[in-house]
Amino acid sequence: MSTVDSANLGERHSYDVVVVGAGGAGLRAAIAAHDAGARTAIVCKSLLGKAHTVMAEGGIAAAMGNLWPDDNWKVHFRDTMRGGKMLNHWRMAQLHAQEAPDRVLELEEWGALFDRTDDGLISQRDFGGHRYARLAHVGDRTGLEMIRTLQQRAVALGIDVFMECTITEILRDGDRVAGAFGYWRESGRFITFEAPSVILATGGIGKSFKVTSNSWEYTGDGHALAVRAGATLVNMEFVQFHPTGMVWPPSVRGILVTESVRGDGGVLKNSEGRRFMFDYIPEFFKAETADTIEEADRWYTDKKNNRRPPELLPRDEVARAINAEVKAGRGTPHGGIYLDIASRRDPEYIRRRLPSMYHQFKELADVDITKEPMEIGPTCHYVMGGVEVDPDTGASVVAGLYAAGEVAGGMHGANRLGGNSLSDLLVFGRRAGLNAAYYAIRTKETPVQVDDVAVRAAGNAALAPFTEEGGENPYEVQKDLQEVMHNLVGIIRTAEELEQALGEIEKLAERAEHLTVEGNRQYNPGWHLAIDLQNMLWVSECIARAALTRTESRGGHTRDDYPMTDPDWGTKNIVLREKEGAVDLVIQPLPQMPAELKALFEQ
Repeated sequence: MSTVDSANLGERHSYDVVVVGAGGAGLRAAIAAHDAGARTAIVCKSLLGKAHTVMAEGGIAAAMGNLWPDDNWKVHFRDTMRGGKMLNHWRMAQLHAQEAPDRVLELEEWGALFDRTDDGLISQRDFGGHRYARLAHVGDRTGLEMIRTLQQRAVALGIDVFMECTITEILRDGDRVAGAFGYWRESGRFITFEAPSVILATGGIGKSFKVTSNSWEYTGDGHALAVRAGATLVNMEFVQFHPTGMVWPPSVRGILVTESVRGDGGVLKNSEGRRFMFDYIPEFFKAETADTIEEADRWYTDKKNNRRPPELLPRDEVARAINAEVKAGRGTPHGGIYLDIASRRDPEYIRRRLPSMYHQFKELADVDITKEPMEIGPTCHYVMGGVEVDPDTGASVVAGLYAAGEVAGGMHGANRLGGNSLSDLLVFGRRAGLNAAYYAIRTKETPVQVDDVAVRAAGNAALAPFTEEGGENPYEVQKDLQEVMHNLVGIIRTAEELEQALGEIEKLAERAEHLTVEGNRQYNPGWHLAIDLQNMLWVSECIARAALTRTESRGGHTRDDYPMTDPDWGTKNIVLREKEGAVDLVIQPLPQMPAELKALFEQ
């Protein structure tokens, strides 16, 4: 395979704003940038509409007060901070809670069809960690409806979309962004985007782990692109293992079972048939959690006078409890526990409230959730860590580089509450889009220049696997990486295992320098994986290094050798950056919350 020269640099396009990713955050950012007057393009690795946002089934968290008039942004803010174990960036949590209701109503104006209360308002359901029922929903297909609505809006506005196109490098002009370089997945031909503003909305990192709810696109592209471009990452040690992913049958392993199943009455049972979550209520949540089965069951019909079932504790608490039961030998035959709604709700209710869950598992696995419990366990679902951004604008430390959604860090702290992901996409997607457009318009007097030398270098790096003879198979390297992350950097961690993981990741990175890909650039999934692997290795090292440094247990980060939460660590963030080709780590103080917001936690 020849190297790249001036004659085969590929096609070139010029825009004000290029959005990388077409999930909820990317689409909302593109709409906002377009509305602000910027020439905008969306670049997505897969097909438009096939975004991971559709996995968020339960609802959009927004304090609209449709079912509970007492609900408001301050309660939502407090729930989000408590769920994140107070490590969230307070300003992001504040903006999110304040603006989420408007973003939901905006979706409704654009055609989203929400479920309704008896008096015609948008219906809202219960989710773990939320004091009130505040998730606006469309059955258990909320993410799908959100993508449908945003996609329709973006197409109607005439925003350019480049589908099945992978970005491999952020291009710079000095200290500022100049555009992005990538290739068409079908043909392998290169493509360069000249743009003063690039918004990363690439989602998460789940394909670095063996068992994950994430689809093939989630290889940490945005995280790695940002670091290589000079941006910083924050909170990378906090990886959320959704407590309820299917573990059996194999055809559905890792697929998510929405939290709505528990919100609508489903309970967790061990192999002895016992509801074990009552044994795992942390002191922090005891005041608001039922400690008897009788009170927990009464809550479904009388929420005002009873406390919530422990099955609706925040996700990190539930995942740890499940893990503990399995380790104690009280798990299912396939290493999970049982989630039972069949014995607690009639079939018609289940099919009406959870239509996707019912049809999906019936079709894919011949599991009838109206007749039998599901075998579930923790599955790698979401990364709280991401690009360090300014809360108000979504800007990274690199001029012209923005991030929104799962690829951005800070909003969720140590643990994300269910339902906060969709509202996060809407609130910060819009803010990143607007501010990227404003920045691009400001730079028109001093336009950015794309350096052809950098474009050639990016192209040669992408083609490197074709020039290596007798090297490593990318599928083998990915498989070994997934084993390392699953076994050594999973839901429970120790210093010894994390040090071992870093040693293994270093060896894998050396192997990944010598990947060999057969064939040509057309329709070549092995080549695509070889490129993705570089990102997965960067991100995996960031996670393991931050996890080793944080000597405490908090939220999605559990250290078996440091099982307690350390108040001193509650004032610090771990920030990662690239320095001379390696991962560099610094500890910096947590942003200070204003007194008027601190007072909310004293009530």
